[in-house]
Amino acid sequence: MPDRFTILVTGGAGYIGSHAVLALKDAGWPVAVIDNLVTGFRWAVPDDVPFYEGNVADSALVAKIVKEQNIGAIMHFAGSVVVPESVENPLKYYDNNSAKSRSLIESAVNNGVKHFIFSSTAATYGIPEESPVKEDTPQVPINPYGMSKLMTEHMLRDVSAAHEFNFCALRYFNVAGADPEGRTGQSTAGATHLIKVAGEAALGKRDSVAVFGTDYDTPDGTGVRDYIHVSDLAAAHVLALDALIADPDQNHLLNCGYGRGFSVLEVLDAVDRATNSKISRKLEGRRAGDPDSLISDNRAIMKSFPWQPQYADLDKIVNHALAWERKLGEIRGE
Repeated sequence: MPDRFTILVTGGAGYIGSHAVLALKDAGWPVAVIDNLVTGFRWAVPDDVPFYEGNVADSALVAKIVKEQNIGAIMHFAGSVVVPESVENPLKYYDNNSAKSRSLIESAVNNGVKHFIFSSTAATYGIPEESPVKEDTPQVPINPYGMSKLMTEHMLRDVSAAHEFNFCALRYFNVAGADPEGRTGQSTAGATHLIKVAGEAALGKRDSVAVFGTDYDTPDGTGVRDYIHVSDLAAAHVLALDALIADPDQNHLLNCGYGRGFSVLEVLDAVDRATNSKISRKLEGRRAGDPDSLISDNRAIMKSFPWQPQYADLDKIVNHALAWERKLGEIRGE
């Protein structure tokens, strides 16, 4: 085990970032967080974790954190993630996800941080011609969100070729659920994730759930997605860190999913089972750019890392999401 330098988690007050902080702490790593709190929450960061409110593109601040905290690796979650918003406001996404990532990568290189783990996305594939989707499937994003993430992948590749620097880009499929111990979860107001939306509807925070498209080429006509529990995803990041340290000459670009899909209706049925009630479903037309099915081929990550998902079960994911939704209501006094 190397000397335990500290891991800087950008966006560590957000949904996935806060779970990564917990996973790192549980694995014995010292952690520091930078977050601008635009979509994150200060209370999501444990009290014993050094916290810096600020922007990842503030190179002076990043240099200060690296020096003060002995940063040896960066996990980069900070960014914007709403696909329809990226279509309406592409410049926001190219700024937040591409330009600011470029600045952060430059800060890493300039300050001697040699390992970088990047929160990428299956949206870099666009509408793939094959499913399950492999890592070498052509990356043809159909929206600025996917393109902004793909641009960062390319930057990381080029920088690693020019500097003493290696990286892992993890391409997430549909992240869902919450920390099984109830320490953090998806807390963003107006979130668009299906399981989050369904949980809000089940607890009376929404009147219904919109089902976009019932004529897809799937068993029940609704879109099929690969849902991965956020805690399993966080565990993959810790293993990615171990791999980067173990072989500084090796980079990794890997899908993060279970290799199994569930339809929109199957997800809603799981929420109904968990609450013993029925969510109102509002059938609407397809959204532009939604593929029939998007499932990961996860053989590469299973082969590359000793990753053993603990929560690859739709009912577990839904139950953890619902438990957090109830707790979030208490936190907010709802």
